[in-house]
Amino acid sequence: MRILITGGAGFIGSHLADRLLARGDKVFIIDNFATGRKNNLPWAADFTEGSVACTKTLPALFDRVKPHVVVHAAASYKDPDDWYMDSVVNTVGTAMVTKECIKHNVDRLVYFQTSLCYGQYPIEQPITLNHPINPTNSYSISKTAGERYIEFSGMDFVSFRLANAYGPRNLSGPPPTFYSRLSQGKKCFVVNTRRDFIFISDLIDIVAQAIDGIGSGFYHVSTGKDYSIKEIYEAVASAMNLDIAADERERGSDDVASILLDPSKTLRDFGIIPTYPLEKGIKQTVEWYKTHDIGETYTHLKGLDGEEKE
Repeated sequence: MRILITGGAGFIGSHLADRLLARGDKVFIIDNFATGRKNNLPWAADFTEGSVACTKTLPALFDRVKPHVVVHAAASYKDPDDWYMDSVVNTVGTAMVTKECIKHNVDRLVYFQTSLCYGQYPIEQPITLNHPINPTNSYSISKTAGERYIEFSGMDFVSFRLANAYGPRNLSGPPPTFYSRLSQGKKCFVVNTRRDFIFISDLIDIVAQAIDGIGSGFYHVSTGKDYSIKEIYEAVASAMNLDIAADERERGSDDVASILLDPSKTLRDFGIIPTYPLEKGIKQTVEWYKTHDIGETYTHLKGLDGEEKE
């Protein structure tokens, strides 16, 4: 198949590109390197540098590629206060990608949505797909608006509402932040929240099936088990052979106490859910960090970067 991956130099997109190329698909990538990295790009992929919100680059790419399937992994999330870029990339960019898919009769659009679409105070645990949608920060608002455009389009789609994905190449969220600070001899703090964490290979197993036509509509990608952020910190420290306690603090005003997703529909339609052991996954991730310059790490929430706030 001819598969276009937006954000293909990023964490999820690049791992997916590797998998698809290995099985013989023709892979096309667009990325502007806002958070993606050139060294993530597989040499065998056809690459275009640019933004999904560019009114010249995106249509020209679709005209040239004529993809069978589009996987929309591009997203703005590096600055929680940059509402403009979040809305341009996550909302307008997604609307533009969807329009191009319709224009070019793309068979299927696969999208990645955040579980933060359910808001700060979920009314059930685990959260089912029937839970009301109530995004409460810039990232989740703009991602949810993009998801709505896809649903509105009437085209065949799969939207994955994700638990926290982690693994080699991941530069957002708790694991890379903890590793970066600990490797520099800096203190870390943990907040009193709980999340489900999914290893990247498990996620790609499911996404590959969606590309091949399995499933339709909305899905949770989740193990069905959550961990405290403190447990994640301890797993990272252990993988680094460190015995350093982290300060414990209250979560930020835009954070959610617990997000535990119900993966039952995914198990029913795809036959699998993520099962990769957390400690094994964190150890593998830390080993990758040790041999790569991870540089800047990101978070779409305020106050989770480990820095003291004035």
